[in-house]
Amino acid sequence: MTDDAKISKFEENYSERGFWEKLMGVAKTAGSAVVEKSLALHYCASDPDTPVIAKGMIYGALGYFILPVDAIPDVFMGVGYTDDLGVLAAAATAIATHMKPEHSERAKQTMKQWFG
Repeated sequence: MTDDAKISKFEENYSERGFWEKLMGVAKTAGSAVVEKSLALHYCASDPDTPVIAKGMIYGALGYFILPVDAIPDVFMGVGYTDDLGVLAAAATAIATHMKPEHSERAKQTMKQWFG
């Protein structure tokens, strides 16, 4: 399976509702790095200025995050979200030229609202 096919598979599993349900359900156990990276990518994908190709990569990464089946099951305390973080970080690196400071700032503000 090519990388593009893998991204498409996970992109198909992305939904706005699924993203928020997963994120709200695991925010404390996933850790701040996963939550903040997920939020920043989500806000970048929601930006009309973000190109479709970048949105595809973001939705692929967020789809991987949403799926309950992944390389390291999320139920393993301490390591369950390391693969998710790796996928999210890779997507963020790939689309870095499209990530605006306001996307990251909005993610930080959301984190403050949720966690103080």
